[in-house]
Amino acid sequence: QVQLVESGGGLVQAGGSLRLSCAASRRTVSSYAMGWFRQAPGKEREFVAASTWSGSTTYYADSVKGRFTISRDNAKNTEYLQMNSLKPEDTAVYYCAVGRTISTTPNAYGYWGHGTQVTVSS
Repeated sequence: QVQLVESGGGLVQAGGSLRLSCAASRRTVSSYAMGWFRQAPGKEREFVAASTWSGSTTYYADSVKGRFTISRDNAKNTEYLQMNSLKPEDTAVYYCAVGRTISTTPNAYGYWGHGTQVTVSS
């Protein structure tokens, strides 16, 4: 079983930055793909970013390209999502996930964190 714990969420003004972290409980996740998704009230969970275990391949949603950066430190079993130039529409609960292959679809990920709230004020 893999446990994922997100942190780093909070309240920030539009144009500000936050860095989310996702710590995994097992070292084996260093060979897995990791992804970030978000869900706003009344909306479906949507893809944000994903990375292969090596970090050599990354995917981003069009809405966050150029503003968000995904990275990972396999020695620490931790993945990060650096979010810059935040907009009110980025407000959501952000979830990290782990899966065997990189994907933009939630069903590809077998383990999920409980989420961290990000609120961007205008």
